[in-house]
Amino acid sequence: MTILFFFLCVSFLLAGGGAAYSDEELKAYIVYVDIPPPVSAYDSVDYNSLLKNAAGTLEIEEDDAASRVIHSYRNVMTGFSAMLTEREVAALSKVDWFVRAVRSSVYRPLTTHTPRFLGLRHRTHSVWNITDMGEGVIIGLLDTGVTPGHPSFDDHGIPPPPTKWKGRCDFGNASLTKQFCNNKLIGVRSLVNYDRSRHRSSVSPIDNDGHGTHTASTAGGAFVNHANVYGLAKGLAAGVAPHAHVAMYKVCTDDGCQGYDVLAGMDAAVEDGVDVLSISLAGEPTPFYDEPVAIGGFHAMSRGIFVSCAAGNSGPYPSTVSNDAPWLLTVAASTMDRSFSATVKLGDGRQFRGESLYQPRGFSPKKKYPLVFLDGGASLCLDGSLDGVNVKGKIVFCDPGGVSTVPKGQVVKQAGGAGMVLSNYEEDGYSTSATLHAVPASNIPYPDGLKIKGYINSTARPTAAIVFSGAVTHVPRSPAITSFSSRGPSRITPGILKPDITGPGVNVLAAWNTEKFKVISGTSMSCPHLSGVAALIKKAHPHWSPAAIKSAIMTTAYVKDNTNKPISDETNLPADLFALGAGHVKPLKVLDPGLVYDNSPEDYYPYLCGLGYSDSDIRAIVNRKINCSSIKSIREGDLNYPSITVQLPTNQKRTVSFTRTVTNVGQSPATYYAKVKVPKFVSAVVVPRSLTFERVNEKKSFKISFKLRGRLGARTPPVIEGQLRWVSPASRVVRSPISIFLK
Repeated sequence: MTILFFFLCVSFLLAGGGAAYSDEELKAYIVYVDIPPPVSAYDSVDYNSLLKNAAGTLEIEEDDAASRVIHSYRNVMTGFSAMLTEREVAALSKVDWFVRAVRSSVYRPLTTHTPRFLGLRHRTHSVWNITDMGEGVIIGLLDTGVTPGHPSFDDHGIPPPPTKWKGRCDFGNASLTKQFCNNKLIGVRSLVNYDRSRHRSSVSPIDNDGHGTHTASTAGGAFVNHANVYGLAKGLAAGVAPHAHVAMYKVCTDDGCQGYDVLAGMDAAVEDGVDVLSISLAGEPTPFYDEPVAIGGFHAMSRGIFVSCAAGNSGPYPSTVSNDAPWLLTVAASTMDRSFSATVKLGDGRQFRGESLYQPRGFSPKKKYPLVFLDGGASLCLDGSLDGVNVKGKIVFCDPGGVSTVPKGQVVKQAGGAGMVLSNYEEDGYSTSATLHAVPASNIPYPDGLKIKGYINSTARPTAAIVFSGAVTHVPRSPAITSFSSRGPSRITPGILKPDITGPGVNVLAAWNTEKFKVISGTSMSCPHLSGVAALIKKAHPHWSPAAIKSAIMTTAYVKDNTNKPISDETNLPADLFALGAGHVKPLKVLDPGLVYDNSPEDYYPYLCGLGYSDSDIRAIVNRKINCSSIKSIREGDLNYPSITVQLPTNQKRTVSFTRTVTNVGQSPATYYAKVKVPKFVSAVVVPRSLTFERVNEKKSFKISFKLRGRLGARTPPVIEGQLRWVSPASRVVRSPISIFLK
């Protein structure tokens, strides 16, 4: 017998469902079902009929019983949810397939589901309560502009900005400025085609793209009721820091984001007095002295402004990470535990999970359609490729390539196809995303695409159905690094582990310009999540340096998913440090990290000298004369960074040592004990093994030394990993990832 269990949150009554008893209220229940052999959990179980057959037991009409089913589940669990009364549940317990029924809890998903996923509304320890939701903190964004009047920028309950704010809100139209500039949206400027003599841009700061509106609402958007995208993921929307102030600096147009506009935007933001800068822009990796974001970011950091940047969308290829200066937070992208589910069910009973934003209600999950895959150029489903091909009423399997996903669905629709199965590229592996397709469709992982092709080629009459389940939460193996997230090691500074951290960046629901909300993916989406987290830390600890805030984020990150396995990547294998960085951000921990690795702006001077930059190169970055001959340069690994990267020569038993300094920002007195984990053929020794702090803000230094021991195997990879943890009896763990290059 197969017993499977399900969880569903329901906040609505099924249309047409009526109360079985006038004195009892219909409620949402999750019903656990025992399916007898030969029916398997992967077969199509008609729960409407199942409940209809039990109508006599329930003492209700058969049609009424059938209309009660809300959702069915067929993966590792079997069962359904339905609107029932307590009396009906008691009656249902007497049928032979019934295991048990429990009330479905009711909750409101927040924007992109991420505030709850990130633990910001934890039952017993609300980060939002502790930080007043970022009230008084100013988040500046460099992007495509903002949409005036969007409810995500309503200022209800938000006080005026702090007196330090020197910026202005100007839509280039007196009426719009008066109507939509407020205590939430305190700054709006365009730096594109800027006329210095008139102090005005000829380009409106209004967002014609949607990207800037999306990122701004993700970082600091206000609460918005009834948020959804095409009827999915309904709930209460909010940014990560919903009471923070927002300032938008438009630096991008349809032609891209010019470096000079970006630098001008950063310059204006520093002048205006922002606390956090969120930059969801990326270019090719470039030496820091030629890179506007690195240069502007250094000066912002020097003024105490925290700078969060997207790592780039050029993954899964190595050494593609952008915005990799050590004074910037470099943010990778990962999934969350929500999926816009579109499951492909083959005629042989196998099922493959995919995603789609187009979830048609009239597309029967029970009906099996002929399934076809066309060889040659037609496999790409490009314009004209299906002309003269009979695909009417069939589900068409399409390979990736040639055009984006949406036009492929339009080609299938024009040819009369009933639906589309769209496979990933091989390099994208298991990373799927939700798109608004033109036909009922499912984007499936590449390995599953191969299995479906095998089924088509081995079956005389292949068939398939697509089962749409809406926005499904608690998806296992979450979070996971997505394929497009750019990877390290850094080309510019390989001795600093980049990216630093990962956050939600797949299927993120947030505000849009042409519609209220939209779901999109990218490190552009993960970056503002971390900007919002930084704003919350800034509120709780206004005197912490940007380096201390970064350290708190990195050393409290987690590295296991919701099944307690290592966070995976697009291959379904454990993600390496060049994809994951220190791990996934955990806001519940960032406010109290115990110890931090701090740096002043001057601490980066010897690091820059150590990169081999000339005095003039460094001056371009720090805007002051630097003489490297009078500064003791340091290796990249000597920078007081929250992660550790070391190069060990394989042809000699040489010891490589680094010194780090930590600052106590937690309780005092406190003692921390070092725990190091590295592969057995590497020796890692920490001196001293314990650090005792008598007061807050006290600093202590330690040395960590690495050395090869024993002979390396033929299959030893060129880069291996480990970790250093400083652990206190008060349950604080300060974790630093260790990346070891074997040279």
